[in-house]
Amino acid sequence: MNKTKNLNRDVFVRVDTLMNELKISKALAYRLMKEMNDELRSQGYLTISGRVPKAYYHARFFGMGVEKS
Repeated sequence: MNKTKNLNRDVFVRVDTLMNELKISKALAYRLMKEMNDELRSQGYLTISGRVPKAYYHARFFGMGVEKS
């Protein structure tokens, strides 16, 4: 595997990851992926269809790095 593919795996989450980690259908995974990309786009970020940054996915679903008081 080349360096670019390794970087891509380390940085982005794809639909299959959502399906496996969240135990959801492919259709729902695609809908959630689109919603996250729409949110990122509205914040001014460039997006890639079918992929979202791993850090954003974890923050959005699991609240990683966000402390609630």
